[in-house]
Amino acid sequence: MSDSVVAKGRRPWQELGLALRKVADITLATGFVALLTAVAPAATGGPALAQGAPRASAPKADAGKPDSGKPAERLLVEAAELVYDNDRNTVTARGNAELHYGPRTLQADRVIYDRKASRVFAEGNVRLTEASGAVVTGSKMELTDDFKNGFIDALRVQQSVQLNGQTVRTRFSAPRAERIEGDSTSFDYGTYTACEPCKNNPETPPLWQIRATKIVHNNQTHTVAFEESTLEIGGIPVAYLPYFETADPTVKRKTGFLTPRFLTSTALGSGLATPFFVNLAPNYDLTLSPAFLSNQGVLGQAEFRHRLETGSYNLRLSGIFQTTPSAFLPGPLGAGDRDFRGSVESKGQFYINDRWRTGWDVVGVTDKWFLDNYRIRNQSITTDYFREAVSTAYLIGQGDRSWFEARGYYFKGLSSFDWQKEQPFVAPVIDYDKRINGPGFLGGEVRFEANITSLTRQATDFQAVQSPTAYLQTPTINGRTYYLYETCTSFSRGQCVIRGLAGTNTRASAQLSWRRSFIDDVGQVFTPFAYLRTDAFFVDPRTSGYQNALSANIATQDADFSGRVLPAVGIDYRYPFVSNFGPLGVHTIEPIAQVIARPSETRIGRLPNEDAQSLIFDDTSLFEWDKFSGYDRVEGGMRTNLGAQYSVVTPAGWYANVMFGESIQIAGVNSFRRGDIANVGLDSGLDSRASDFVGRFQLSPNQHITFITRGRFDHADLGVNRVETGVIARLAPFAPIDLSAFYSYYKAQPALGFANRREGVTASATYHVTPNWFVTGSALVDLSHYLDVRDNFQTAYASYLANPVGDAPVYRNPGRAYLSGMSIGGGYQDECTTVSVNYIVSPVAAALGTSERNRTVLLRLELKTLGEADFRQNLNTAITADGISTVR
Repeated sequence: MSDSVVAKGRRPWQELGLALRKVADITLATGFVALLTAVAPAATGGPALAQGAPRASAPKADAGKPDSGKPAERLLVEAAELVYDNDRNTVTARGNAELHYGPRTLQADRVIYDRKASRVFAEGNVRLTEASGAVVTGSKMELTDDFKNGFIDALRVQQSVQLNGQTVRTRFSAPRAERIEGDSTSFDYGTYTACEPCKNNPETPPLWQIRATKIVHNNQTHTVAFEESTLEIGGIPVAYLPYFETADPTVKRKTGFLTPRFLTSTALGSGLATPFFVNLAPNYDLTLSPAFLSNQGVLGQAEFRHRLETGSYNLRLSGIFQTTPSAFLPGPLGAGDRDFRGSVESKGQFYINDRWRTGWDVVGVTDKWFLDNYRIRNQSITTDYFREAVSTAYLIGQGDRSWFEARGYYFKGLSSFDWQKEQPFVAPVIDYDKRINGPGFLGGEVRFEANITSLTRQATDFQAVQSPTAYLQTPTINGRTYYLYETCTSFSRGQCVIRGLAGTNTRASAQLSWRRSFIDDVGQVFTPFAYLRTDAFFVDPRTSGYQNALSANIATQDADFSGRVLPAVGIDYRYPFVSNFGPLGVHTIEPIAQVIARPSETRIGRLPNEDAQSLIFDDTSLFEWDKFSGYDRVEGGMRTNLGAQYSVVTPAGWYANVMFGESIQIAGVNSFRRGDIANVGLDSGLDSRASDFVGRFQLSPNQHITFITRGRFDHADLGVNRVETGVIARLAPFAPIDLSAFYSYYKAQPALGFANRREGVTASATYHVTPNWFVTGSALVDLSHYLDVRDNFQTAYASYLANPVGDAPVYRNPGRAYLSGMSIGGGYQDECTTVSVNYIVSPVAAALGTSERNRTVLLRLELKTLGEADFRQNLNTAITADGISTVR
């Protein structure tokens, strides 16, 4: 029996089993698992070894190779049936066959393993799973026994990768492909996409795909090369490239070109930015992004990023020697007189330990228009009505009940209407906050707060409030007059205020406070509190140069050193009445009373006020111990704050809350009645003995919809002095829409420079037409803009009558509802594609009350795993805020 040689060491029952194999084909029972050797018995006519055979069997195909010291990997087969053919030296696995070799798994309806040729032939629902999780499918596969080499018919490869926190599946397919050394796969006439196939009709072309004569995916270098490739959108060819290569989606960092960016404007011409990424090391890299512009030459950009063990930082440099500077407005409206323009940007953060961190975020530019002119993006720059770049460096420490922060600030105005000499340099700004339990005999909580702030500016910032506005410069360019850098015509108290004082101002403040709550047997809550506030000022005003000396006409400033001390004691009383009405919910009525006794505020108007100018009296500040927004002012005098609130919560999810109250000055000087150098406190609703009433109403029928109204009402007749009302809705369970809309009304505040009421509507909405398609829009409608236009025209016309030079001003009525800002757009988003288009109208600057608006179209396209591109085009004529002199 030449085909049933008995191996040594076998037990008698094993020998009997082998002796029964006298026919060429022997079928083994289902559920069998076999460990197959990769070396054929060859001339020995040795037997096929089944499970249970001794481990003395021949090793895998590495038998003739030097011993590496590592155990040889073996091919493990699982199937419903295994058929051994000793004459042909093959093993056939049928019925849910699975072959495992190391980390790779091959599944098919039928697999033939040719032991002599060391080849595996699989057919019928063939599926090969890589160690990385990538799945290769096909109708037929011919592979080596380690699955590294071979040919595949009707190939499909699916791989899951993480991209920006999302799982994206990529797919390759081809009628035939070759697998080479397990490291690369060559697809003949293949396609590549990240789009899911249509469930109802898988043969429908995906939204986008790359079709190429040959695609080579190299798993060793993690690159994908496309030869004679065409980009198809919905099956329609739209772009052709003879050859290109890109990193595969598993690669996060690889040297090579990034997606190009197109630039176009009248000033720049047409241009193309070609970013090139250099992967210098796993923790640092360099991106070079030259932009070739037809009108201005080459804009050079370079960004270096470095990640260290305790943090990271980046440095970005940009610069250009302009070939056509005249495309931009001359100074002071633009950089038309500059040949070289550039910027330096850097951001970093480092963790010193688990409690302390330090960092910076700085922007330096040769001129205020550069970043906008050359479309250089920076997330730290505000681009709404007020444009500025804020540079800061900081040190932050955080404990369990403490906080420390030290910062420095430099503000760079980026609009033609900003005068840089009025911008302050602020350093340092140091804040410390520490809370501890009160001593045993007091209990409660003790809190210590401290702040040190020092700032310097060159020119005093004046603002006219009840007199016509003047301007420091009125250049006329291309027949148009521009009004730059607001100031006053009358430098006297009541006609002009000081928003920022020239010179150096340094203040150190500290406050020590204690509070404790007591609840009696009937539920009354008593919270006594006390605090001691101290402030030290060192003021070195600058009275020379510019208009700085005129500040003395408005207020007498304390120079050198001065200080103030303010102790206070008070009590907060609340008595909540709670009743449960079952299905009607839990109702709570809570009267609130607060009394604070302290001496009057001193040196009002004799000290700078930089950080306490945004005083808003409403429901959120009614029960604040100090209603000023910063340290430069401190509330003094004896005052009581009275109010009550009612709320209801129902089992069905309804929530409603109503609050109403007022503040009354009992004794001492009313800090809000005596305005400082910025008139803060006047027209605030707190400047009379009995304040305006403040209230709030909130209604939430469910967790998706909230209606809220808050307002301030005149104490004498309940006239509306301030109101904000609106709705925030997320209607996804009912209708696929997100909505917010608010109406705001603020009565005229002439003492603060608002001669007319301010009234407007803001609204935004996103409607999901389908799970993939959406439309979105937002609008800012100014309902009082026409009042400012009318007043400014009257002022300009009076000036023209007094000095009739040039053309007389023309009144253009903007209408009752002036669309100050708007955005409307839509798009499509799915697992592989994002495309959106937006039309944006944004306010740029205000000159003579006529707000110029910037009209822009934005188009963005992202093909996931391939890259993204965006296009921006301005549609309006020249605007002063970007310093461009011609129509774009």
